[in-house]
Formats: sequence, C-alpha cells, structure tokens
Amino acid sequence: MTANRNLKRMVRARAAKTGESYTAALRHFRTDLTGETMPETNRGRLRLAVAQTLVRDAYPSDVRASGVQVRELMHQAHRAGARLLHLPEGATCWPDKYTLSGQGPDTLGPSDWDRFPFEALREELAAIARLAGELRLWTVLGSVHRLTEPHRPHNSLFVFNDRGELVTRYDERMLSNAKISYMYSPGRTPVTFEVDGVRFGCALGLEVHFPELFGEYERLDVDCVLFSTAGTIAPQDIGMFATQARSHASTNSYWVSFAIAAQEAPAVPAGIISPSGTWLARAPHESKPALAFADLGGEDADAEVRVAIEHARPWRRTARAGIYDPHYVTDSRSENRTAF
Repeated sequence: MTANRNLKRMVRARAAKTGESYTAALRHFRTDLTGETMPETNRGRLRLAVAQTLVRDAYPSDVRASGVQVRELMHQAHRAGARLLHLPEGATCWPDKYTLSGQGPDTLGPSDWDRFPFEALREELAAIARLAGELRLWTVLGSVHRLTEPHRPHNSLFVFNDRGELVTRYDERMLSNAKISYMYSPGRTPVTFEVDGVRFGCALGLEVHFPELFGEYERLDVDCVLFSTAGTIAPQDIGMFATQARSHASTNSYWVSFAIAAQEAPAVPAGIISPSGTWLARAPHESKPALAFADLGGEDADAEVRVAIEHARPWRRTARAGIYDPHYVTDSRSENRTAF
C-alpha cells in the first residue's frame, strides 16, 4: 500500500510539472521485480525504416507481386538493422474504385467486393507475418480488412510484431468521398502500440488533413505517428501532404513517419520527420521501391530534437492546462477594443 501511495504521488507530481494527464504521466514509471517503483528517465532508441512501394490494383497477380515486394523490403530493412518497417497505404493491394465498380469499369458505383482476391491477400499476409517473426522485425503495412457481409471492408494498417503475430489494426476513420460513398466502412478509434519503449500511433490515407487526429495522438502520449498514404495525387497535393505532416510533427513534438506510393516519390519521397518538423531521412526521388532510415530516441538525440521533446511539448501541455487563468484581468481598457 505504501508503494502504491508513493507511486500515485510521483505520478501526480510529474503530471503537475509537465501538464500531462494522470494516465500519460503513469506511463513514465515502471516497477522492477521487487515491486519498487522505478522512474523511466529515458525511452529506448529504435531504428525505424519507412518505405515507398509501387502500389498495384486488385487483381490476383497484383496482390502476389505486392507481397513479394513487401518481403524484399523487409529483408533490406532487417539487413540495415531496423527494428520496425513502416509501409504505405495499399502496400499489399490498392483497389481502383473503377476496377471494383459494380456498374462496370467505365462507371463509378458501389464496389463489388466479391470480385476481390481475398484468398490471395490472406496468403500474402500470412507469408509476411511469418517473415516478420523470422526476421524479428515489426512490420506495419496498408491492406484491406474484410468484414462480415454485407458490410464493406475497412481500409487498414496491419501491425505485425517481431513474433509474426497480428497485434492490432488501424482502420482509416476520415475517408475520402469516393471511399465512403462506394468502397469502405470507416474506422472508429485511434490505435497505439509500443516497441522497445517507443509508443506509436497510426494514421492513413487523407487523414493528414485532420489535425485533430494528430492532436489526439499527442494526448495519447505517442512518440511517433506512422502516416501511410497512396493513390494518384497531383504533385502539388502530395507536396501539401508532406507540409502538413511536418507541421503535425512540429506542433505535437513527435516524430512522423511518412510512407508513400513510389509512383509519387519523384515529387515527394518517403521519409521520417523529426519532432522539430525537419526531415531526418528521405528515400530517393525515384519511382521505385526504396527505404529511408532514422534512429528515434536514445541518449544521443540531437539538441533540436531534445528541445522539442523535453521543453516544447511539456510547455504546450502546461499552457493548455489553465496556467493563464489567474492572470486574466477585469479592466475597461481591456474590454474596449476601439480605444488607443
């Protein structure tokens, strides 16, 4: 009981100092095997690989080719010492809205998912899961998740751990007009998971346009958001995606991993953005599969990153927690907005 009271005092003290919620502050404390409370002074260092891949349509041959491509990149990431590989939306399949249209390939209409090669996709995902276990490589990739008929599938990110287990799945919440009208069912909730003490959140598709989702992940105390996107996007639009991703990283003081279709890479390649909003690493500006790598966290993080994490992020939380309230004044000259 004494240890429990001490833990609560330590958590409350941290929450008061940083502006975190009690739940977020609690994450920074662990117990050792004797039950003693141990402060977590530093999170671990993790090598992240982010990919740009050629996204393909929904034919069986496309799904097979995409599976081969993913596994090749998994081997490359493993050889480079990555602990987690992050791949784009549609890494296993990217069904075209006209290909699946129940009204034929020339007319946009509700998707006929009976035409989708779900068995081929299941086999490719199973092979990817096995390889993740063999390589001890966490793997996060875009795919379609089938629901019970007559419900449409989710557009999802699958998270495989380093034992080859599917540990969670993120379903895109803010769907485009075509996706929600003809193709997918929206997801409902944010998803987080941890690897070696680094906490990740997931975002997908067009969700970079919704800052409230990225702010939600800050409140959930993530260290890095894995943002995956794909599709045929005008160069100026994909450039806007990258600008917004950098803004979310800087505003929330966490890393953002930016996984993109290789078809878009000549304009904006895949990359990893630091908590200060700068690019840490970028893949080549080429329309071919490639990886970029960056080390997240650790004692040797550069000064700019440490300032963002250790000072800017706690200060913003403190500023949002009501510290200005005692300083507000009642003054006629404050209320009068037309006086010099």
